[in-house]
Amino acid sequence: MQLNADFEIRAAMHGAQIPWKPSPMAGVERRMLDRLGDEVARATTIVRYAPGSHFSAHVHTGGEEFVVLEGVFQDEHGDYPAGSYIRNPPQSSHTPGSDLGCTIFVKLWQFDLNDRTEVKLDTNSMQFVKDVARKGVETMHLHKDEHEEVLLERWAAGSEIDLHSPNGLEILLLDGRFEEGGEHFAPQSWLRLPKEGHSSAIAGPEGARVWIKRGHLASVPVPPKG
Repeated sequence: MQLNADFEIRAAMHGAQIPWKPSPMAGVERRMLDRLGDEVARATTIVRYAPGSHFSAHVHTGGEEFVVLEGVFQDEHGDYPAGSYIRNPPQSSHTPGSDLGCTIFVKLWQFDLNDRTEVKLDTNSMQFVKDVARKGVETMHLHKDEHEEVLLERWAAGSEIDLHSPNGLEILLLDGRFEEGGEHFAPQSWLRLPKEGHSSAIAGPEGARVWIKRGHLASVPVPPKG
């Protein structure tokens, strides 16, 4: 399956407007944002666990990165409330589920296969820092390596934000609203700009809080081999 598979052009999806579709596991539904491959795929997805639903134990051969948007995500390693940011590197394993139900934004098969860095952060206990180089912007750094940078940003109401990133950029809107390219973005909206893409966003009257990944599209992504 291919969805938003041309990484040389801008792509945008409004997650809250996409119908939920069942996954292979009962009680787990998803909204696909981009995808290269079939059930084993390089994928960016919003996933919803019904209360009491669980996936079978599995290994993340290509790694898994996710943000908990609502509820509490759980596995044998801990409970992760809304606001948690997790990176489970290639060859890690777990048995995910949620007793109370949850919604997560998840990216699969998007790691360097030699990466073994695990990240587990509760952003609720972290602080935003004013970005002195950009008016109206506060940042919270989550992860950085030679391939990419991941962070949260808060944009003040009415701020105009430069979105240029030489090696690609992705944004998920968590709270608030913004406008980009004449398009209006609400919570669970997703935007991807290609390598050498350049745009700007204007935060809405309530401002915006966004998850951002940049620098990771220097090479054109390919689907996993297995």
